Amino acid sequence: MSTIDAGLTLIRSAAQRASTFNKRLGNSFKGWMPKGLYARALLIMIVPMVVLQSVVAFVFMERHWNTVTRRLSATVVQDIAALIDVYKGYPQDKDHALLRKIAQQRLGLVVDFLPPGDMPQPGPKPFFSLLDQSLSGQIGRQISRPFWIDTVGRSSLVEIRIQLDDSVMRVFAQRSAAYASNSEIFFLWMFSTSSVLLIVAVLFLRNQIRPIVRLADAAESFGKGREAPNFRPRGALEVRRAAHAFIEMKTRIERTMEQRTAMLAGVSHDLRTILTRFKLELELIGDNPELEGMRKDVDEMSGMLEAYLAFARGDGDERAQPTDISATLEELRGDAERNGDVATVSFQGLPVVTVKPAAFKRCLGNLVSNASRYAKTITISGHRDHRWLSVTVDDDGPGIPQHMREEVFKPFLRLDDARNQDQGGSGLGLAITRDIARSHGGDVTLGDSPMGGLRATVRIPV
Repeated sequence: MSTIDAGLTLIRSAAQRASTFNKRLGNSFKGWMPKGLYARALLIMIVPMVVLQSVVAFVFMERHWNTVTRRLSATVVQDIAALIDVYKGYPQDKDHALLRKIAQQRLGLVVDFLPPGDMPQPGPKPFFSLLDQSLSGQIGRQISRPFWIDTVGRSSLVEIRIQLDDSVMRVFAQRSAAYASNSEIFFLWMFSTSSVLLIVAVLFLRNQIRPIVRLADAAESFGKGREAPNFRPRGALEVRRAAHAFIEMKTRIERTMEQRTAMLAGVSHDLRTILTRFKLELELIGDNPELEGMRKDVDEMSGMLEAYLAFARGDGDERAQPTDISATLEELRGDAERNGDVATVSFQGLPVVTVKPAAFKRCLGNLVSNASRYAKTITISGHRDHRWLSVTVDDDGPGIPQHMREEVFKPFLRLDDARNQDQGGSGLGLAITRDIARSHGGDVTLGDSPMGGLRATVRIPV
């Protein structure tokens, strides 16, 4: 059993190593892959095209060029062998004029005869020359005499020297007669057709990808609380279906928000009427110390009612527009100083950002007023880059326990310890702040401040 267990352990270890290697290889491959749909679609079309063209070129080279070149070379060598037979069979042709005439007029070869010792030493073979290989093989099979060939010395001619009994036959043949030299035409056609297909694919993909990009832009704008007035379904059937689904979802969300706002507006109207009657009745009673508490309760109910309505409404009717965030922060600093706090402001980057001005100011104002309520020193800092706008509010107050930093964003929740409910409020300030930040496509987070209190950070996309 111990041997079997050891074997199983080795198998598991090998399987784990193989799985780890495959994961690393897959992650490495993913790192080299393009991220965008446009680039990936082009890659899906280009890679098969390149592979297909490579296979076609290889098959053409291997089958067509080799076969044609061998046949052409064999024909040229047969002509030379025939001339050698004529040379041997007709010794009466002393100056070989007839043989030269036949070779030039009938065979397209230029022939002359050199002294017996005029045979060059064999030189180095070209690294890759199909013509040299084919001619050498055919001469060795058909003529079986010492020979020397030069296929690279002259671009349009091939020189062949063959050792005869009393002389050296030198033959000049056209390269095109022994070699299929249409490679440039083949590659030109292959490159031209590939380029045309690639251009058509690029144009087609651009038209198919553009509706997807517009749909993503419209969804992003809606997530930031902005409008996309020129958006309409376009493109392929599936993209149109997704666009229609987005429009219907957007319409349902807006209708729900409108219904909620209208319902709460009606409730607020009725409650305001009752509170107004309370105020009139208290005023008619006159000045009475015993009624002072009732007046405070009525005022607090009025403030809470306005806070509830603002939270439910969410400032959804406001339109986003370019806003100077640094000026907004300066206004908040002035408000904090009027409450007796020490406040400083700093901003880095381009200050103009497209937001809902009143809603975003209220979002930041809630954070500043919350810090002003519990601290004496406040630092407001903003930073904007090419993607995000971040605004941080630091204070030197008692802070919020870490386990409660998500709970405080729930509506109507107020803490019972350091930041307690004795300070008043409806418990909706941070809930409204997060609601506004998320309506801009961002969020609000809480953390520890370097000043010893609470750090609140608003981060929205630009």
